[in-house]
Amino acid sequence: MSKISPLAIIEDGATIGKDVEIGPFCFISSGANIGDGTKIEQHSSVCGNTTIGKNNHIFSHAVIGSIPQDLKYDGEDVELIIGDNNKIREFTLFNPGTKGGGGKTIIGSHNLFMGYVHIGHDVIVGNHCILSNAATLAGHVSVGNYTVIGGFTPVHQFVRIGEGCMIGGASAISQDIPPFCLAEGNRALVRGLNAVGIRRRFDKEVIKELKDAYRILFRSQENIKDSAATLLESSECIQVQTMCQFILETKRGIPYERVKNYEL
Repeated sequence: MSKISPLAIIEDGATIGKDVEIGPFCFISSGANIGDGTKIEQHSSVCGNTTIGKNNHIFSHAVIGSIPQDLKYDGEDVELIIGDNNKIREFTLFNPGTKGGGGKTIIGSHNLFMGYVHIGHDVIVGNHCILSNAATLAGHVSVGNYTVIGGFTPVHQFVRIGEGCMIGGASAISQDIPPFCLAEGNRALVRGLNAVGIRRRFDKEVIKELKDAYRILFRSQENIKDSAATLLESSECIQVQTMCQFILETKRGIPYERVKNYEL
């Protein structure tokens, strides 16, 4: 049985699932669809055409689905779609998509969004991600599965962050970060592999393949895209192929420091 405070405002047309909890002074728009078992704490708003899956926990003072912060937005019909089992902490702000970006912002499942996180229009976030306090994703950013973004880190529009990345706190991301990499700094550079992340997910053979690939891609004098193309053809490791394909598709470039070829 759902538990909805009499002090909450639920517009006609909103769809509320089973065992949903909605606290006092919440606002739920007519276009909202709230999945079973979701809890929305006091003073939070679910606006516009927002679909929220099952067993999410939205903490107090979150604003989910308010109109995009885009000067080109002109009232068109846009969406925000959120998966299952996410934790969305206090004072977070999630925007829907825009007409120019496909009209949808899409959030996966099993993610943690800490306080003051901002999800901009047309963003795509995968599954099992952690965005620490005040991390900010600008419009059209994509974040792969199992990625961690440190606190107070802004990510520039259209940047892609691959799966399994670790982004250091108080960094500034303006270029694409390949899968399984660690990046930090203002402006951020790729510093190495996300060693902790890959140890948690992969066996020793895959880890060795990723380490060898990293040396070829980031520690040689060859152009990184040329190295990625060669490695993509020769490697049978799916994770290495994923990294190489990501590099070949980049439009913003990969930020890393070239190693000088000193004479010995």
